[in-house]
Amino acid sequence: MSNAVATPKKSGFLAGTANYLDERVGAAGILKEFGRKVFPDHWSFMLGEVALYSFVVLLLSGTFLTFFFQPSMEFVIYDGVYGPLKGAEMSIAYASTLDISFEVRGGLLMRQVHHWSALLFVAAAGLHMLRVFFTGAFRKPREINWVVGFVLFVLGMAGGFTGYSLPDDLLSGNGLRIIDGMIKGIPVIGAYTSSLLFGGEFPGETIVARLYGLHILLVPALILIFIVIHLFMVVIHKHTHYSGPGRKDTNVVGYPLMPVYVAKAGGFFFIVFGVIMLIAATFTINPVWNYGGYDPSPVSAGTQPDWYIGWLDGALRLAPTGLEFVVGGNTWSWNILLPMIVGIGFLVLVAIYPFVEAWVTGDKREHHVLDRPRNAPTRTGIGAAGVTFYAVLWAGAATDLIATNFKMSLNQVLTSMQILLIVGPIAAYIIAKRTCLSLQRKDREIALHGRETGRIVRLPHGEYIEVHEPLDAYEQWKLVDFKDYQPTLARPNAAGKITLRARLRAALSRFYFEDRIAPVTQTEIDAAHHHGDHAVVEAAETKAVEA
Repeated sequence: MSNAVATPKKSGFLAGTANYLDERVGAAGILKEFGRKVFPDHWSFMLGEVALYSFVVLLLSGTFLTFFFQPSMEFVIYDGVYGPLKGAEMSIAYASTLDISFEVRGGLLMRQVHHWSALLFVAAAGLHMLRVFFTGAFRKPREINWVVGFVLFVLGMAGGFTGYSLPDDLLSGNGLRIIDGMIKGIPVIGAYTSSLLFGGEFPGETIVARLYGLHILLVPALILIFIVIHLFMVVIHKHTHYSGPGRKDTNVVGYPLMPVYVAKAGGFFFIVFGVIMLIAATFTINPVWNYGGYDPSPVSAGTQPDWYIGWLDGALRLAPTGLEFVVGGNTWSWNILLPMIVGIGFLVLVAIYPFVEAWVTGDKREHHVLDRPRNAPTRTGIGAAGVTFYAVLWAGAATDLIATNFKMSLNQVLTSMQILLIVGPIAAYIIAKRTCLSLQRKDREIALHGRETGRIVRLPHGEYIEVHEPLDAYEQWKLVDFKDYQPTLARPNAAGKITLRARLRAALSRFYFEDRIAPVTQTEIDAAHHHGDHAVVEAAETKAVEA
């Protein structure tokens, strides 16, 4: 009989759970592979995280609000605690919104948390897309992920619109009335579509219930699905990063997901959550009790939608008047159709831009290192023009406020905005592109001659020179590491004909790359350094002789 005593195997709850999952789903392999993924450590990548964490806050606060909101258009007499509206006739949806604001413990705070997090979600998603655009992160193999991110941005706007339309107050009612007018402006099918959507003549009896279903079920589900797809593609394609010295086991500048990035991301989530709570507890947003329930008669200046829908409202306001025609018994209201076409066209151009640039450049390489915006001057100019176009439309939604607050003529404000909508993007494109080219020239000069030190020396033959400080390898690489795309020529096909497609591509290629600054070659660097070293040696010898 053996005298050996069996030692019980020590196993905690976490270890047991990990073993259980690993034996059944291979969790260890998944976590090992996923945990080694390196994420860049640059502040601009936090914009996507802000959008993600804002959506989490949206889900939490929205879940709370669903327990108390009643999406009904039936009319009741208000008998709540808010005195100014006592005895007023209103919909159940609006009455329940007032009850959440004044009678549910923490209800007003949760309403404002929900609204502020929605605004932050769309803002962060938009800024994240701008960062991706200006740095060229949408290039192969991430074109599809750009489209996924674009769909997320549009879904965010849809979720915001369906959300702030639910209270059935004066602001949301006016917004829905604008949507109803736009739908009815579509020839032939407009009136039928409006009746189907609103459940009869505006405001209908079912619109709030239908928007409620979209807001709490369909739109959040789609956003969750596209977020998962977006993050999955980030993992599959590896993360883009800025040029610089990377980690030993990867070329990405950053930290692995486990444990460093998880800890940082967890802390950052609570920072975002805390900031949203602080803003919601300090600043009032959407005080639905100020103007009462929806009534088509008291329409006044100041009833603007949330900022991310404002550009569409601005497009309607800035559209020229007198563009209505009757054709075949149907009225074609181009003052409504034109803004719709412009808005949809703008969104389509944003969605397909990666494919357009890839076709123009003919670049089939994979790109994991981000561009400096100055090294893609035409793309940066196009981005600046698009931002300016959006900003003017956004400002156009406040023409009435500008006119009333600054004591100006509304017609003059509208005319100025219409002119700026055309001139502004063109000016922004020219200024941004010329600025990028100037910065490229400056980088070229620094790469060839080093940084200015401000120290002036005199050479033996009387020439005065400024001693330049040489760059380290990383700085030198950052200034010269970009591809010099050449304009392509329209070449004949196999049949010996130059097609319209080839001509269009050649014209766009000239537009993109005719004005460019070529990167510095190694030969130029060696020649410049040889000349600079000779001058510095002469200066040092002169200084030694004088001493």
